[in-house]
Amino acid sequence: MKKKLNLVLLISSQLLIAQTYITNVTIADVERQKLIPNQTVVITKDLISNIQPSKKIKIPANANIIDAKGKYLFPGLVDAHIHFFQNGGLYTRPDAIDFRNEKPYNKEVDLAHQTMEDKLRRYLQNGITTVIDVGASYSFLKQRKDFSEKDFAPTIYMTGPLATTFEPTVYNDLKDEEPFNLVKSIEDGIKMVQNQLPLQPDFIKIWYITDRDKVEASARKNLPIIKAIIDEAHKHKLKVAVHATERITAQLSVESGCDFLVHSVDDELLKDDFVQLLKKKKTILCPTLIVHNGYINTFGQKLQFTNHDLLKSNPFQLGSLLDLRHLPDTLMINNYKRSINNAEYMAIVDKENAICRQNLKLLSDAGVLIATGTDAGNIGTLHASSYLSELKAMSASGLTNWQIIQASTINGAKVLNKENEFGTIAIGKKANLILLEGNPIENLEYLTKINQVVNRGIFFSPTEVIPDTPEALAQRQLNAYNLKNIEAFLEPYADDVEIYNYPNTLQSKGKENMRKEYSEMFDKVPNLHCQLVERIVQGNIVIDKERVQFGKQFIEAVAIYHIENGKIKRVYFIQ
Repeated sequence: MKKKLNLVLLISSQLLIAQTYITNVTIADVERQKLIPNQTVVITKDLISNIQPSKKIKIPANANIIDAKGKYLFPGLVDAHIHFFQNGGLYTRPDAIDFRNEKPYNKEVDLAHQTMEDKLRRYLQNGITTVIDVGASYSFLKQRKDFSEKDFAPTIYMTGPLATTFEPTVYNDLKDEEPFNLVKSIEDGIKMVQNQLPLQPDFIKIWYITDRDKVEASARKNLPIIKAIIDEAHKHKLKVAVHATERITAQLSVESGCDFLVHSVDDELLKDDFVQLLKKKKTILCPTLIVHNGYINTFGQKLQFTNHDLLKSNPFQLGSLLDLRHLPDTLMINNYKRSINNAEYMAIVDKENAICRQNLKLLSDAGVLIATGTDAGNIGTLHASSYLSELKAMSASGLTNWQIIQASTINGAKVLNKENEFGTIAIGKKANLILLEGNPIENLEYLTKINQVVNRGIFFSPTEVIPDTPEALAQRQLNAYNLKNIEAFLEPYADDVEIYNYPNTLQSKGKENMRKEYSEMFDKVPNLHCQLVERIVQGNIVIDKERVQFGKQFIEAVAIYHIENGKIKRVYFIQ
């Protein structure tokens, strides 16, 4: 009896130690679209174990307490459409723009694997505790297991390669790294599903591509294959996502039983019969409004990033998007720029974007489930940081902030029938949460004002998820320099930064002097661009060899950055 009592006391003690109390917080009830003030949420290990009004709950003396007065607690966000095999930079889709002579594609794939942890940490830093990879490869299906128990990693759901009746030749013969499986027959489609089963994908993805000149004819020609893949996946209790951007391919997919449409219809305004079809079939739509413009703005060399993008994205991938200013294949680059910026082409793009926005508003108002997804990894759509831009595009389409929050939480969970596990703040659900400094129902920007991210019951400060490296600081200021963004440019520098002409001639001191000097240069100098020729990183020192364009003039220079306490403290220029 005594041994049993001791065991009970031991378990009780461990339970108390594992508990955290978030007190005096305003909770978001995303299903009822309601804010509930003055609540205490109890987290035991990785689950929400209790929710009560703060005045009614008794907190044990040895409990971990977080006083969240004035703060808001929301479910962790879900990005329902990403791709780990793509990095978001210029070299990640050689079928869209081919720079394999500059960077072999196998090195880009290697980089995607090497930076998977960085991507996951950035998602967590941005409050995204669940990601759904809608099209990976066998190698990434294997690699995701490395992060299944990592506290810093959002929960990952993933497909294998995309089944498609059209495969870009650049992806041929990549074996386990191939992101596409070419299927030419019903038998191929069934075999594709069966081949993925041993790696336990969470669902199956189809890339439903048509002949541009014969959209409906080619869609119906391939329909038996599409139907066979969906049926085989359902036979094995796997849901199916379909890339379908035309109304006819989307309609045929839904009629054939697909569960998840991962893009908007952009070729026509939807009619009521299509809306009712989606409702009847309970198909979820992920609109991915910003991804196309990522390509257009990159190729057209009209990229504009917010301070949020410059601070929270992978700085090296963002920086690569600006390489079109100095890569040697100027003929190809200028052809892309000219074609993209052509008035007739831009009119088509504007029309498609308007159709997507109107269709999203129509479907949302009709009660079709919408799940937020970015298609991150594509050129110009950077992992994690692009999420806010997608939310703003949804807002510009006419969705309310509550509708957007629902799409970003509980609806994302519903994609794979996980709404009983996460997506709302409720007893028994996973403790995947974000504690915010302000109310995103009033302003979506507050989703970036994160006090703490709770992932698997573990609390993270956003600043601690990804520590700034000296190289990242140097790259961030270089990106902002090339975009002429003075605030983002100054962010990595210490307030009392010193600028020297090598070896020891002091030219400027203090961030405010830098602001004055560089603001004037950004305003007055045309064609300002700094090309990084070579970089050496040694401890807290970064040495950049640069080729800088000022109008028509080019200057070769070396910049030596000394980093102290997470900021650039001194810079030495050699010209």
